[in-house]
Amino acid sequence: MPFPEFKKKAVVSLEKGKEFDTLSSEDLNGKWAVMFWWPKDFTFVCPTEIAEFNKAFGEFDDRDTMLIGASTDSEFVHLAWRNEHKDLRDLRFPMLADTSKSLAEALGILNADERVAYRATFIIDNEGIVRWVNVNDLSVGRNVQEVIRVLDALQTDELCPCNWQKGEETLTQKLTLEEA
Repeated sequence: MPFPEFKKKAVVSLEKGKEFDTLSSEDLNGKWAVMFWWPKDFTFVCPTEIAEFNKAFGEFDDRDTMLIGASTDSEFVHLAWRNEHKDLRDLRFPMLADTSKSLAEALGILNADERVAYRATFIIDNEGIVRWVNVNDLSVGRNVQEVIRVLDALQTDELCPCNWQKGEETLTQKLTLEEA
């Protein structure tokens, strides 16, 4: 499916006067992107994931893939959290604020009880098509290396077997729909 159109505020820096910017679906045009969501700022599992994505930022950059973190908290809460939490101060990707919850709702990842986003990850190709979605329950962190592995597989545009890793052979025989 095409990734929904959006235009949201994001925290992009801790530098005074340059903290915020607007991020939109137009910024993704012609680029691969990974957008990962977490339920709430100032929590416990979320910063471990955000820090791990930040450690792997160069791997996404090497794959010409834009990395975006997102939650339904405001840009002001994101900024306060980044300033307060040592592992979030030097983030190299934007923290998108979906305060209206419209994007999370369009993606089908809004928890009905708390109205926060599930721990969801989307890989979007350079034509704006969602190629992979992974959604975890609120209490379970994701595996950043698995996101990179799937991104690598998708970018080959070939058939990749179970547990395939970059550098390994892909399946060369095209399967018919009946065989798949």
